[in-house]
Amino acid sequence: MGAALAFLSLVAVVSGRIREAFFWLVVAIVVDSSDGLLARAFRVRVLLPDVDGAHLDDIIDYLTYVFVPAFLLYQTGRLPAGWGLAVVFAVLVVSAIAFSKSDAKTSDHFFTGFPSYWNVAAFYLYALRTSAELNAAVLLVLCVLVFVRIGYVYPSRTPTLRTLTVVLGCAWGALVLYLLWQLPAVDRRLLVLSLAFPVYYTVLSLVLHARRK
Repeated sequence: MGAALAFLSLVAVVSGRIREAFFWLVVAIVVDSSDGLLARAFRVRVLLPDVDGAHLDDIIDYLTYVFVPAFLLYQTGRLPAGWGLAVVFAVLVVSAIAFSKSDAKTSDHFFTGFPSYWNVAAFYLYALRTSAELNAAVLLVLCVLVFVRIGYVYPSRTPTLRTLTVVLGCAWGALVLYLLWQLPAVDRRLLVLSLAFPVYYTVLSLVLHARRK
């Protein structure tokens, strides 16, 4: 399903239907948030023992969290005309390395390094209408943060404040859906307000990372 949603999003980007493209990426997040639960409920590991679900999940996540968002920013002119392609290549290569790291997901349920939330970054960079140069700078900083071995919260599995994180995440998701409906012109006050959850997520990750150390 995730692969099909990535394809639908790509088609929408090429056709200039950016709101629809983001919508399919949101649906992909919903699928990604529930696929593990469904796999365990239907005993997929027992029924298909020769299929590595975690490996499959990484392949699909690379498409929906990395490849399509990077293509969207490039295709919509949100990156510099002269060197935007180099920024896209950096995002693709760095993320491929990140997905291949043995400690990308830790046993105590953290992501190590910036966890490839390029779809979230793409939404804000597109909706805020920031300059192409600033967008490129933000993406390059995030590329560097991939290699900074900070533990980031795994929203549905990190035990500390998990209920609060999930509730806030759902509220944030609902607000983002409303903002998506407004694209290309969104209510900037609500857009800025929606940044409260990414800030909460980052601060919580830094605090818990310090405690882990």
